[in-house]
Amino acid sequence: MYQSEKMTRQQFLKLGALAASAALLPNLDAFAQSSKKVGLQLYTLRDLMAKDPEGTLKKVADIGYKEMELFGYADGKFFGKTPAEFAALLKNLGLTAPSGHYTTGKTMPTVKGTLTNDWKRAVDDAAAIGQKYMVCAYLFPNERTKLDDYKQFADLFNKSAEVVKAAGMQFCYHNHDFEFQSLDGQMPYDVLLKGTDPNLVKLELDLYWATFAKQDPVALFKKHPGRFPLWHVKDMEKTAERAFAPVGTGSIDFQRIFDAKKIAGMTHYFVEQDVCKLPPLESIAISYKNVQKLRV
Repeated sequence: MYQSEKMTRQQFLKLGALAASAALLPNLDAFAQSSKKVGLQLYTLRDLMAKDPEGTLKKVADIGYKEMELFGYADGKFFGKTPAEFAALLKNLGLTAPSGHYTTGKTMPTVKGTLTNDWKRAVDDAAAIGQKYMVCAYLFPNERTKLDDYKQFADLFNKSAEVVKAAGMQFCYHNHDFEFQSLDGQMPYDVLLKGTDPNLVKLELDLYWATFAKQDPVALFKKHPGRFPLWHVKDMEKTAERAFAPVGTGSIDFQRIFDAKKIAGMTHYFVEQDVCKLPPLESIAISYKNVQKLRV
């Protein structure tokens, strides 16, 4: 052995101590995974949230979810709580709510807190609990019978988005499959995209519904780069029915989609399962575990 390769007893002990210390450190790969801010759209747990919002959110936090996307805001309340009360509940559980879902108000005009009824208050309350995004969640069937309906909604989205922007937040629209079904010779989704200001109106892409409509999410990202800051991550059964499934148990290649997150402009993603065959909390636990396996 050359002199330069010889190790003194003191050096040997020092290296041994360093090795022992390293063994006590957490696995860095595991830590990187556990530190992901995995989001959940609470509509998945709508029945549980209606009965016990505090207890349900505690169970969600215990699974490991960090970010909530809300739904059901009405007349100044989030799940029956004032903005201050709900913000305190989230904080106590180590949760945040960067996004929330809203409706146009055209089908239920008396409900306050929609795009057409008391919208400014809804925007102020969203800002008060720390939301960064306000999302139009759905267009009811009677609201979208002809292509002109979508053109009018594009105008409404632009106007609603101005109020959201003034409060320091971003307006988005969440799709289902019907926006990709031809109407009067055009695709409604294209009408909404072309008719809205790309800086004012962004998109929350529901990966399940886009795939269900035979659309390629990655192709949509490339066609409209930077316009998809929010995603709904939900899987599709490998059956003819193509029913909803916990993430990672179905047919959607999520890694391919997440690999295109920079093109999309993605900032937050939310696990969702509209209908669960397993108990909903069990379903979202499976989804959480499988999202951890993705390079996000």
